Amino acid sequence: MARNWDVVVVGSGAAGLMACLELPPELRVLLLSKDSAPRSASRWAQGGIASVTRPEDSFTSHIEDTLRAGAGLCDQPAVELLVHQAPDCVRRLLEIGMAFDRDGPALSTTLEAAHSHRRVLHAQDRTGGALVEALEREVQGRDGLEQRRGVAALGLWMEQGRCVGLQVMEAGQIHCLKAGAVVLATGGGGHLFVHTTNPAMACGDGVVMAWQAGAELRDMEFVQFHPTALMLPGAPRFLISEAVRGEGAHLLDGQGCSPVADLPGGDLAPRDQVSRALARTMREQGVDHLWLDLRPVGKQRLEQQFPTILGRCRELGLEPTEEPIPVAPAAHYWMGGIFTDHEAATSVPGLYAVGEVACTGIHGANRLASNSLMECLVFSRQLRLLKLEPQALITADQFGPDCKPDRELALDLPPIEVLEQAIGKLRELCWWAAGVERCRRDLAPSLGRIRQQRRALEQDPNWQRFSSLRAGGEVGLKSESALGPVLKTKLEPELGKRFLTWHELHQRLVLAELVMEAALFREESRGGHFRTDAPASQPFWRRHSIQKRGPAGGGEHTIGTTPVDQPAQRDPPRGAQQT
Repeated sequence: MARNWDVVVVGSGAAGLMACLELPPELRVLLLSKDSAPRSASRWAQGGIASVTRPEDSFTSHIEDTLRAGAGLCDQPAVELLVHQAPDCVRRLLEIGMAFDRDGPALSTTLEAAHSHRRVLHAQDRTGGALVEALEREVQGRDGLEQRRGVAALGLWMEQGRCVGLQVMEAGQIHCLKAGAVVLATGGGGHLFVHTTNPAMACGDGVVMAWQAGAELRDMEFVQFHPTALMLPGAPRFLISEAVRGEGAHLLDGQGCSPVADLPGGDLAPRDQVSRALARTMREQGVDHLWLDLRPVGKQRLEQQFPTILGRCRELGLEPTEEPIPVAPAAHYWMGGIFTDHEAATSVPGLYAVGEVACTGIHGANRLASNSLMECLVFSRQLRLLKLEPQALITADQFGPDCKPDRELALDLPPIEVLEQAIGKLRELCWWAAGVERCRRDLAPSLGRIRQQRRALEQDPNWQRFSSLRAGGEVGLKSESALGPVLKTKLEPELGKRFLTWHELHQRLVLAELVMEAALFREESRGGHFRTDAPASQPFWRRHSIQKRGPAGGGEHTIGTTPVDQPAQRDPPRGAQQT
């Protein structure tokens, strides 16, 4: 693999693939994914893609629905960009062979929660999978692109406040890649919670790398909990798409009563409201799940439109056409993330972010269903305007005096079972303290505990040794290569998995700390963030939260606020905190 690229895209879900297609064609692009198998959270998306395509619908209606769901924190210019560009993105997908369902010659649309019209395009109940497959086919034909799987990004390479590449691990070897720009498309962090519809790779690593490089993060407290994840002991929380409720399915408790009867919109109320209603009913009745009755949809329509859901349920011994299935809320989507402008640029020059890892201002405090895949497409499309700065050359004096080419990195890491157990306990803690309902009494001690764990890990001699190799730091290894400047060190191959798990534990601790801090900071309830000790929305809190550090991740760590709709204007930080 060459070490010098125009652009490196990290993540091969819908956002990363679309970014590769939209980047200027003359650029040489490297597409990385940490998993060896072609998996991503995008593939798991069932519901669909929101776009105005029907004559009775309108841009105004789609904008109003998005703003209403966002509970006052959407940036309207970003929402308008999404809604107005969505039909062009649909046409682009049709050109590349996206297999949307049709109703005669017209595109078939369905209804999802908080939408005023049937505007959700779909490909049965595997829209994300069909989208990724269509994009992958197109990406394979892009000139100047190389795709590598099984390459984990460890950190960003910073020089003089600019991102100039990243540090990766491939086949047991750590090295660095130089790039004119890095695009993070690594997805969200839903797997930080023990109950989630997200795959294990959705651990927020892109957010943490950006944070460590000095990028600003926004609205990290806003996590969307999907109300209907399949709830069976020992089985993954498989998502039961909202579209089934759009077609007539109903939520029930054990007595056959609706747990959402008091909500305006009932079964199709916004996800945060439905999730809280289910969580409270479960708590009051002392049960760990409620029920979703799909039978009102009708067997024929279920078989035709939701084969993936039916198939998964049947694999687990459930028959949704004959009896209700057990469901419970689970972490599903992150509204917050790396703060980006309308060109997908972060606050760090040379660093871009698209998809769930980014916070564009579209979703506000609560995402409107099926806007996320469209956000991937629209903001990746903005990268067609990308212009690279001349790449800075590496000089010998930028590397530490003790750096030797191909030096062995000696690490004495805990057994992998210990590391996995620590990650498991962290996920349980995050669900308990920062799940569907939160309060200061739980958040404050949890934040302290997580911060203490993170600091202890960073004081470990192994971490100190590894950190000395970080490309974005002041110390590294230099090796001359015909391919260009290279930072390179070796890691024992058998330590590879243990090293990545240990590194992931640290990244998860950083992410959990950021989430807990933001959730503690916002002393109100809004959208996906609900505080039982501050259950009302407050007008003066109609502002984004902002977390930032100094350049290249150094300096003071602060949390403050910034106005809605004015991403370029930032207030002096409130409540400055030292980490």
